[in-house]
Amino acid sequence: MNERILGPTKVAMLLTDVGFLLYWIVACGGLIPQELAYKDYADPILSDWNTSFLPLDLAASLTGLASLCRPRGWQTLMTVSLTLTSTAGLQAIAFWALRGDFSLTWWLPNLFLLLFPLPFLAGAFRLGGGGAGARPPG
Repeated sequence: MNERILGPTKVAMLLTDVGFLLYWIVACGGLIPQELAYKDYADPILSDWNTSFLPLDLAASLTGLASLCRPRGWQTLMTVSLTLTSTAGLQAIAFWALRGDFSLTWWLPNLFLLLFPLPFLAGAFRLGGGGAGARPPG
């Protein structure tokens, strides 16, 4: 894997994975200020929709953090994590687009989630997963 892609991806992953955990602490604690909340935040259906991302985000975060700590087997975990992260971003963007809700407060972070994993994932698939010669992320 090209270090030009891997290095920035690792930094973005660490910030994103910690950010996922912090977001869910804030969201589950009811600490999101009303002015920063998404449209219809108090609607129980939208609250359930948002909470439905919890398992996906936690799986992305935990596999991502694990990949950054492992000298062996890191690439599979990183690929899973980045795939889940991009999927979470795509699902959120698709939902907001279908609703016609274009708030940059929610679009920008979700576009980031959708897009930042793509260079790594494209490289991993182009290299056939990196093989036995793949270097660890650290």
